[in-house]
Amino acid sequence: MLIISIKENESIDKALKRFKKKFEKTGVVKELRRRSAFEKPSVGRRKEMIRAAYKQITYGNINN
Repeated sequence: MLIISIKENESIDKALKRFKKKFEKTGVVKELRRRSAFEKPSVGRRKEMIRAAYKQITYGNINN
């Protein structure tokens, strides 16, 4: 549970902004989206390999 203490003379907007930042850092929404659709482990590994190959091609040959 997130607890945000409102400081003296602090606007609700600022407190809400702090709450949103804290909530985003917890990763609840990200985890919820990840769990919403099941992905087979083999598909996940394949995506990871494709992503790694893309990064290697894009960022690996910086000196050339």
